[in-house]
Amino acid sequence: MFDISWTEFLLIGVVALIVIGPKELPAVMRSLGQWTRKIRSLAADFQNQFHEAMREAEMADLKKQVDDMASDVKQYDPLKEVRTDVETIGKDLDNSVKAPDKPADQGAAKVPAADAPDNAAAAPPAEQLPIPQAAAELGDKEAAATGVGPVAPEAAAESTSSGGSGRAQ
Repeated sequence: MFDISWTEFLLIGVVALIVIGPKELPAVMRSLGQWTRKIRSLAADFQNQFHEAMREAEMADLKKQVDDMASDVKQYDPLKEVRTDVETIGKDLDNSVKAPDKPADQGAAKVPAADAPDNAAAAPPAEQLPIPQAAAELGDKEAAATGVGPVAPEAAAESTSSGGSGRAQ
């Protein structure tokens, strides 16, 4: 502890025996032991309080980190990116619907709105529909050869109610 060897302890013991005397030496050694025990217990209490303060400081840091993480989790919105993507796609679709695909001078056919009355009669001629060209590009020779146009709602209802597949046999 204090780096005192056994020879030094022996010398201290001999001096104490001479100075204090043999009658008083046991009482002095007992009180010296009690003081040593009190000093050690005070040192241990101080050390425990110091360690407790360090643990509380670490706990305060951990609590701060957990609180920061909790606030980040509360602010995190996993659907935020999906919402922005969907809104972007919606805006792109709105812009593509509002903007014409072809200039008006190339004779682009206008398809009437679904809520317009008698839209089957207002359908454009089959020559103006791009279905045969699209079928030819996709390699569907049968659809390209027939030049299938749009089906009127009444005709579609009749072909499905009669059990037909909607194609001419």
